[in-house]
Amino acid sequence: MPPRALLFDWDNTLVNTWPTIHAALHVTFENFGLQPWSLEEVRHNVRVSAREAFPDLFGERSDEALDVFYEAFKAQHLEQLAAIEGATELLADLHGRGLYLGVVSNKSGSFLRREVAHLGWDPFFSKVIGATDAERDKPAVDPVMMALEGSGISPSRDVWFIGDTDVDLLCAENAGCTGVLLRPEPPAEGEFPRTWTHFHASDYRCLLALLR
Repeated sequence: MPPRALLFDWDNTLVNTWPTIHAALHVTFENFGLQPWSLEEVRHNVRVSAREAFPDLFGERSDEALDVFYEAFKAQHLEQLAAIEGATELLADLHGRGLYLGVVSNKSGSFLRREVAHLGWDPFFSKVIGATDAERDKPAVDPVMMALEGSGISPSRDVWFIGDTDVDLLCAENAGCTGVLLRPEPPAEGEFPRTWTHFHASDYRCLLALLR
């Protein structure tokens, strides 16, 4: 059935912020005497929110590491923020159709909302939910529930959750929504469980074609 609502991941789905995340992690790793990740490793390893990932990476010093990371990120994230080509037109199209749009990201909520405002995208989204806004972050259902709160729309298969990683599809599945994997590469054999209800769109044009 056609969707009533579309919830978007943020990083690498609507905007390219990997260079900024990579730079902030580089500063953090070096500060704690760890070997920094390459950009490719960052793309592969960054899935869950920092508050969930950092205890495994930095142990008892995870809170200190979070402060270092966010300070480094804050210094450059708006300056280097870049919308993926065609994202503004896509959101304007979807908004014009009267669809309910939201963002569910594992980026810190305060940084996330600054980035949305910086791009002038506030009018497109009814809710913008980031890490620490809900009790649990993606792939838990909590941020999805928060993103739909007040809309009269409940998590169901007519809510599409659109993102570029397995965490996004798992979040969709946990919430009972339809996942849409948005990336050029199609799913590899056995990459995702066959029981998950999801589509693949290689780009924004394919996403709009699915909607039609």
